[in-house]
Amino acid sequence: MSEEASSSAVASSAPVAPAQDLNPGAEEKIAVAKEKKDEGDQAFKKGELQNALRAYHTAVFYLSGIYKNTAAAALPGGPAENTEDKPKTEADEILAKIYANMAACHMKQGNWKRVIETCDKSLAKDKENTKALFRKAKAQGELGYFEKAEKALLELHEKAPESEKATIDAELARLRAADKEREKVHNQKFRGFLNRDKGKEPARD
Repeated sequence: MSEEASSSAVASSAPVAPAQDLNPGAEEKIAVAKEKKDEGDQAFKKGELQNALRAYHTAVFYLSGIYKNTAAAALPGGPAENTEDKPKTEADEILAKIYANMAACHMKQGNWKRVIETCDKSLAKDKENTKALFRKAKAQGELGYFEKAEKALLELHEKAPESEKATIDAELARLRAADKEREKVHNQKFRGFLNRDKGKEPARD
């Protein structure tokens, strides 16, 4: 649940689309996409965020249009689709991890709106991706959407493995402390405003 990019291993139990559903050259494109994802993961570990994002974008490009009738599903910047009722493909699982890793890059850069955008794309491919769920909640908190962030973190805490609960608890505590501090500053400003207005009241006869 840390900011680290997902492991480069993409072995999965997701159903692989039948050969007739693959466009020509699809298997080669999937192989290249995996290589580019690995490049992105290594660049992220070195702190080379722009290189990581460039590699991830290239991986997404190679995964676009590999399945028949799904050409728009993986296009860079394309709309996040609801795949809840569709069987996950190998490309879906790779894309979910890539987008979650892109979100990790944007987190390092403090680009919180992009974090949410890329997390949404990850969750469109795998709604149970805990890294994407966590990073989206953190970004919501950073943007001031405390209630949304707290709700998302509490829901994630319920289904997260024990090994990840401590990280979620820590983020919840940080979020609540930030919200409390924000409210304190707001109240101080409001009291100052009232006191200033009182000082302007005309003297009574």
